[in-house]
Amino acid sequence: MKKGIHPEYKDSVFRCACGAEINTESLQPEYRLEICSSCHPFFTGKQKLVDSAGRVERFLKKYGDQAIATGKKPSKIGKKKEAGIKTSPTKKQDSEKSA
Repeated sequence: MKKGIHPEYKDSVFRCACGAEINTESLQPEYRLEICSSCHPFFTGKQKLVDSAGRVERFLKKYGDQAIATGKKPSKIGKKKEAGIKTSPTKKQDSEKSA
C-alpha cells in the first residue's frame, strides 16, 4: 500500500436510538443510528412500530383516486360499450329468440 493516500482508522462508536453502543473502527469517531440489531424486530422477534404509515398508504394519501396514465390506449370494446353501441347477439341469444 502506498503511504499517505489512505485515511486513518480511529476507534469509533455506533450509538442507536435505543441506547445500544457498538465499538469498532471507522473514519469518524461517532455515528448515530435509528435502529440496530438489538432493537430491530427481525432480530428481537418483537413487533415494534417504526413507520406509522406504509408505502401504499402514503401513496394513496398523496394521489388518492386520481387516474394514473399507464401509457396504453384504452381498448376499443370499452369505447363501444360506453357509447351505447349494440354488439351482435351471441349464438345463445339467437336460439332463445327463435324458440
